[in-house]
Amino acid sequence: MKQSSSWDMPLRTRLVARAVARERGSISSIDARDIPRVREWTTPARAPYSWITGRVRRDVSVGTTAFRARDGHAVAVRTYRPVGAGAGPLPVLVWFHGGGWVLGNTQSYDPVCSALAHGAGVLVVSVDYRLAPEFRAPQAALDCVDAVRWVAAAGSGLGARPDGIGVAGDSAGANLAAVVTQVVRSEGGAQITHHGLVYPAVDATMSQPSVAEHADAAVLTRADMETFLAHYIGEGPDALDRHDPLVSPLYAADLAGLPPALVQTADLDPLRDDGAAYARALSEAGVEVTLTNYLRVPHGFLSFPGATAARWAPCDELISWVARHAHRPRVG
Repeated sequence: MKQSSSWDMPLRTRLVARAVARERGSISSIDARDIPRVREWTTPARAPYSWITGRVRRDVSVGTTAFRARDGHAVAVRTYRPVGAGAGPLPVLVWFHGGGWVLGNTQSYDPVCSALAHGAGVLVVSVDYRLAPEFRAPQAALDCVDAVRWVAAAGSGLGARPDGIGVAGDSAGANLAAVVTQVVRSEGGAQITHHGLVYPAVDATMSQPSVAEHADAAVLTRADMETFLAHYIGEGPDALDRHDPLVSPLYAADLAGLPPALVQTADLDPLRDDGAAYARALSEAGVEVTLTNYLRVPHGFLSFPGATAARWAPCDELISWVARHAHRPRVG
């Protein structure tokens, strides 16, 4: 696999990465008491910001609702439905946002989710799962499993086609998408037909070579990864085992029988080899998988396409892949 160096990253990418770091700060330097405030940070949905993040499509209806998780907690979701899709049920893509299981929010993904809804002709359901450190692992994963089962049960009442459910996410959200797909395959409660993993974090041991290679990368550093994981799985004797498939889906005992997967990685990302390793493991288990490594781009490229060398190609690939699998005729 051809790889790029940090010197290949366009100046505009470096400038945006620095601007985000100044605005939001590095997770490794944020006091835990400030995390609830920082996680609400959202890029304004107007020009010139939208030139970088992409616009929120006006031909997609954005709504909010909620479901009850297994412990009775109300989990909010944000929905995106193509305006011209009519009243009938649509295939669903359940989206899990990134942010290291600590930061992030559903509203900040309006450009991505509205593009997916319009381009793929699906109902997108973005899940506001509970975050660390207030809620440690595996709470986020449990919320996301419950979200998919809720979508399957709600069916036409949500405007959803229960036999056409895909799951996807980026970074920590891709971790959750991988975990959810494994849990639902093993325990049931929904029919997941495809899953998309954008620069996924699938190995909490941080043992993949790219973690060391890009330890000081733009957007996400090794120190950031350690801090995110410390908040999410805990530290010391009470910490969740880093090999547990609920946090490290790469270490699942069996990947056979999982639905088709798209894995997208960023070449200048400490998580690049996580994605490559998971794609390889899926393929060896007989799972249909597509792996695309985007050169000259850092972690997080889906959130600022206008400032990267890849531009909108990753989002276009994800849209086409979701559309092809979401609208595939079902048997039985």
